[in-house]
Amino acid sequence: MPNIKSAKKRVLVTEKKALENKAMRSRMRNAVRKFNDAIDTLKLEEAEKMLPSLMSVIDEAAAKGVIHKNTAANKKSRLSARLSGVKSGKIVIDIKKDNKTIAAEKAQAAREKAEAERAEALKKMQEKAAAKDAEKKAKEEAALAAKKEKKAKKTKKADAE
Repeated sequence: MPNIKSAKKRVLVTEKKALENKAMRSRMRNAVRKFNDAIDTLKLEEAEKMLPSLMSVIDEAAAKGVIHKNTAANKKSRLSARLSGVKSGKIVIDIKKDNKTIAAEKAQAAREKAEAERAEALKKMQEKAAAKDAEKKAKEEAALAAKKEKKAKKTKKADAE
């Protein structure tokens, strides 16, 4: 820790400036991240609306000395080139999915699989019931045919006597 008053003040000022720079850098990175997320999800109109404000945030960071002016120019150039490349079709982007979307798709697939299994089980149960009904009907018809045959034999016996 410094002993001299001016050195103590320098430490305080440096800490304050470091916090301001950190906040500015964070603001810039968040703006870039939102812009890239909009492009990655193919929300090109939204990204196009974000571009001017993103450029001003980058310029502000360069003006305050948080990043070098050439770095700012390179960032702005790269971001606008990426947007125009995606719009023109030169750059093809696979749509990124966030964790919520992935989880929802997995849940939907599980529901569809369970529904298919339930439908299959119901179909098997219906087939078994139909087979039992057919077997029962066949037994009833066989019993009825046996009764008719018995009755026919009795009538033949009665006629023969």
